[in-house]
Amino acid sequence: STGIYCRPICRVKMPKPENCSYHPSAAAAEAAGFRPCLKCRPELAPGLAPLESVSRLARQAALRLEDGDFAEEGLPALAVSLGVSERHLRRVFAAEYGVSPGQYWQTRKLLLARGLIADTDLSITDIAFAAGFGSLRRFNDLFKKRYHSSPRALRSQSQGGGVKNADGVGLRLGYRPPYGWEDLLAFLAARVIPGVESVDNGVYRRTVSLGAGETIRRGWIAVENMDRKNALAVTVSTSLLPVLPKVLSRVKHLFDVNGDPAVIFEKLAAMNERRPGLCRPGARLPGCFDSFEMAVRAIVGQQITVKAARTLAARVAENLGEPLVTPFDGLTRTFPRPEMLAGLERPIEDLLGPLGIIGSRARSIAALAAALAGGRITLSPEADPAAEMEKLMALPGLGPWTAQYLALRALGWPDAFPATDYGVRKALGGLSPREATALAENWRPWRAYAAINLWNSL
Repeated sequence: STGIYCRPICRVKMPKPENCSYHPSAAAAEAAGFRPCLKCRPELAPGLAPLESVSRLARQAALRLEDGDFAEEGLPALAVSLGVSERHLRRVFAAEYGVSPGQYWQTRKLLLARGLIADTDLSITDIAFAAGFGSLRRFNDLFKKRYHSSPRALRSQSQGGGVKNADGVGLRLGYRPPYGWEDLLAFLAARVIPGVESVDNGVYRRTVSLGAGETIRRGWIAVENMDRKNALAVTVSTSLLPVLPKVLSRVKHLFDVNGDPAVIFEKLAAMNERRPGLCRPGARLPGCFDSFEMAVRAIVGQQITVKAARTLAARVAENLGEPLVTPFDGLTRTFPRPEMLAGLERPIEDLLGPLGIIGSRARSIAALAAALAGGRITLSPEADPAAEMEKLMALPGLGPWTAQYLALRALGWPDAFPATDYGVRKALGGLSPREATALAENWRPWRAYAAINLWNSL
């Protein structure tokens, strides 16, 4: 009856149940004529947890839309990339989210714009283009039609308070508590690639290179936890505003913003019967921002220590990455892109051998770079884990451990389980891989979260 839609966590007094309706997504609520609540701010809501979606196809499409690919591809190309007809994609998507892919995409852009209006001091024009609108007039018209208010009117009601200076702008990404920030940050800190990433005083920072061909955007991001607000504070360099949806999509994946800790802990709490404290509420999957960068570190890290792998990856970045000026000491380069290594005219061993990387590992990196550059392998959350793992293990030098580890971190697959991992087996009291696999059957479909808890327990 109010014409407003809220998140389930909203603290305002709710209307009578007979005056309420319920919708599967923010886009469906807006399609029904409702506008977002100014108190609970639906644009801050985390998305669907990996296994929360009934249809994998619909979730894959939604992830592509949130990444900003719809504007570039259009629905026909999106359907082709997912291996289905346009008609089938529309039908599955409507059944899952209550709207068409186009309506969902429009709502995601509008909600991103609302967040930028509330959390930053960017101009309305900059916000329109950063959110993915190709026209300021189109943005203003759709905003007024959908929300019965202008962007400037909403700006006058917002407190702002975001970061905006010559270097970057700040905004928030909400998550479901509890959130194991300290464990997640410690995991990333042990694996940062010097020159590319850093963790300092509770803040994760990294350089960024996004795009293809001649339209590559380079810059940096910084992420810290706002535990009292159940949100991450994300600062993005102004150079990355044209690819902001892609940046935020990758930040969400890196920090597992969409995870549902209550559902996961309910399934994994039985781990504590084996050893008290083995599983803690709020554990998150450490994803990745750059899947090739993470995969290279994983390949060079086979059968050596985490510290040694970090050293080798740093040499790759220092010798093959591109210089970048940032406001932060220690962030000086972007990691080389797969296209660069795939296009070498001389043997990869000649390039990586002097850095301390043995020939077999160098050839594995070259094979993966070629597969990624050629589109034969996709290392992102919208990919099919089973299909991509099979392709990975067909590459030279990539076995089950590497495939499972990349499925966990690059694909964000919640049921990945590296049973041969030394840390996993150690945390389980020295079980064999076969015994660990059998035990982990009790933890499906959240075995990846079980593995993270095992690593954290060490």
